[in-house]
Amino acid sequence: VQLQASGGGLVQAGGSLRLSCAASGRTFSSYHMGWFRQVPGKEREFVAAVSWSGGRIYYADSVKGRFTISRDNAKNTVYLEMNSLKPDDTAVYYCAAKSSRSTTAWNTITSYDYWGQGTQVTVSS
Repeated sequence: VQLQASGGGLVQAGGSLRLSCAASGRTFSSYHMGWFRQVPGKEREFVAAVSWSGGRIYYADSVKGRFTISRDNAKNTVYLEMNSLKPDDTAVYYCAAKSSRSTTAWNTITSYDYWGQGTQVTVSS
């Protein structure tokens, strides 16, 4: 499956952005989806994940209550709605996919088989 992330940009602290990740190539509903982020010089970190049906959702503690992950299987797209943004949220955001049959952890990089190219989010103070 090919993944294309979009929606990043520059926003002031307290503002909002919605990231999108469009999938193509294989049946989107066959995959659990995740969002990760990375700052230069640091490891890529888990942000949020959603199961193939949308029935299970997970968040990193740092974004819980501010970010919302969702998916639209009819549009082959997963979203990350980001509110109350902080300068610490500045990073390149990546979407990722893993098989719906996977039983690996939701929040680890190695659990995901496919990655998008990343979209830059910059939050100014």
